Amino acid sequence: MFHILVVDDDRSTRLFMRALLEAERYSVSLAQNGVEALDVLEKQHVDLVVLDVMMPQMDGYEFTRQVRSANNNLPILMVSAKQLPADRSRGFVAGTDDFMVKPVDEEELLWRIKALLRRARIASDREIVIGPVTLAYDSLTVRRDGEEIQLPQKEFLLLYKLLSSPGKIFTRIELMDEIWGADSETGWETVTVHIGRLRRRFEGWTEFELQAVRGLGYRAVKHV
Repeated sequence: MFHILVVDDDRSTRLFMRALLEAERYSVSLAQNGVEALDVLEKQHVDLVVLDVMMPQMDGYEFTRQVRSANNNLPILMVSAKQLPADRSRGFVAGTDDFMVKPVDEEELLWRIKALLRRARIASDREIVIGPVTLAYDSLTVRRDGEEIQLPQKEFLLLYKLLSSPGKIFTRIELMDEIWGADSETGWETVTVHIGRLRRRFEGWTEFELQAVRGLGYRAVKHV
């Protein structure tokens, strides 16, 4: 059972979140600010944090910075009444994995939690399994029915990124920043080149495909 920590200074919100999550068979701990949340993390295992931003003593931004400064990759979902792009940017700079604006849609919140937990599990296992296909992060290889293909690092990381979140559309700039780094002098066109190489390598493989979404970017689709 996954254990989720809900951090919010509003009591009714904490109780609502606990009821919602427990109905989905998650175990839940509660904290009313970042200081209490850090104390919970020291005492018990937590799989994911649902985090308010504006709180007394320690807000969500500072809590996230402290967690990341300890090299903790714990999935964090910020939920805030703040709606400006600058507020989202500040959250992601601090190290959050996702950001939702209040009032949240309950179904969307649960979907996002499931996606974050799935990605965290993939990162922990360092493998993605799609039917008979296995992507092994440590060896940069793709295995299928006894066949093993070792990919160049950038190609593998690009494929791994897309298949870690099947169905999600990534812009070329997002992929450039993630795989090549924000300071890279390489143009975004290199993403298109690498996608083309991956498509040729795995042409005829029915387990997954890489799709271009016109005007937006790329996504991976699983068929098993």
